[in-house]
Amino acid sequence: MVDTLRNENRLSNIPLTLELPAPAKLNLFLHITGRREDGYHELQTAFQILNFGDTLQFERTTDNQITVLPAIPNLPQEENLIYKAAHLLKPFNKRKYGARITLAKRLPMGGGVGGGSSDAASTLLGLNLLWDCSLSRNELSTLGLQLGADVPVFINGKTAFAEGVGEQLHDLKTPSLWYVVLSPKVHVSTAQIFSNELLTRDTPKMKIAPALEGQALDRLHNDCEPLVAKLYPEIQSALDWLSQFGQAKMTGTGACCFCALSSEAEARQVLNEANPKFKGFIAKGVSLSPAIKRLSEAERFATNPSK
Repeated sequence: MVDTLRNENRLSNIPLTLELPAPAKLNLFLHITGRREDGYHELQTAFQILNFGDTLQFERTTDNQITVLPAIPNLPQEENLIYKAAHLLKPFNKRKYGARITLAKRLPMGGGVGGGSSDAASTLLGLNLLWDCSLSRNELSTLGLQLGADVPVFINGKTAFAEGVGEQLHDLKTPSLWYVVLSPKVHVSTAQIFSNELLTRDTPKMKIAPALEGQALDRLHNDCEPLVAKLYPEIQSALDWLSQFGQAKMTGTGACCFCALSSEAEARQVLNEANPKFKGFIAKGVSLSPAIKRLSEAERFATNPSK
């Protein structure tokens, strides 16, 4: 009886609505070190979390239905990563709640900045609280890996060195820098790039220690970049233009390209000078995801609303 009352009191403190950021990421480098028997590629990379991204508004409902707004043209709701993430949590939703999820989209789709993966991760994090599922971050990461290799890094919520298919994460300290991110108007198929016979797949593995110390990240490369830039001249054009301001790199399999700068003012000036054919944004690299910060505030209130 006491436990039941305690659970009901705790549930009454869980919000009916929650707004969470879904931040972008950059791959500061991306080495492909091999290919597994199951067809997946072994990687080493550094995920830099940014303070810019999409925003998701969650509303708990009592109808056991999942609704994602706005609808994306030519994409059935059942194929939307946000919907898929919510559906994965349903077996742990003992009270049979539903959810109305509204997405404010700012990140380019298929740009290599993790927009879809970040949206899925924030959905798992947000509904885990609103539905009172009580899953740990590790359990959520295991679920998220079913949706994509990048999802666990957003659930972990920290800038990280990653191995395996990208799911083995080690916290990484990086310099406090601003980034100009340009988005060429092309869509790169990750599957086509990773299946291309010209892709480098034998980069020697680096030791974890230098990466964790943030050493020489600027001297590392993206194995996908030469191939993608050759196939998509628009991406090569963005890299060439950015290179006049610093070391220009492509993130993931593209299409977004970026350059690191020391201040917001410098980054904003570079973006303002960019050719209008490139959409883009500026963002600061952060060690902890803004989604995790916001979620922690909501969790603290749910646990102890008097503080």
